[in-house]
Amino acid sequence: MMQFLKKIFGNTTQINFSDLLKEGAIILDVRTAAEFKQGHISGAINVPLNELENYILKLKKDQTIITCCASGMRSASAVKFLKANNFSQVHNGGGWNNLAKKLA
Repeated sequence: MMQFLKKIFGNTTQINFSDLLKEGAIILDVRTAAEFKQGHISGAINVPLNELENYILKLKKDQTIITCCASGMRSASAVKFLKANNFSQVHNGGGWNNLAKKLA
């Protein structure tokens, strides 16, 4: 029953992104290079969503990855793509500004 509810409502467990970073997670910013240049989280890796397929071989499948973008839409697409390619520890950080506040 819980799996069914999670499928409908998503995983409602709060994720502590600061702890994930402390444990070695990487931040994957999937905005365009121009957007990234205007501001980003320190240490984030910029891989525009449309280039993620080419970059995937540089990522470790067991690496914890936090995706972010401008609003959370592209980062959600990145999570879906990575999970479909057998990445197990992937989390949508949403908009990079909001994620930065959660990490502060």
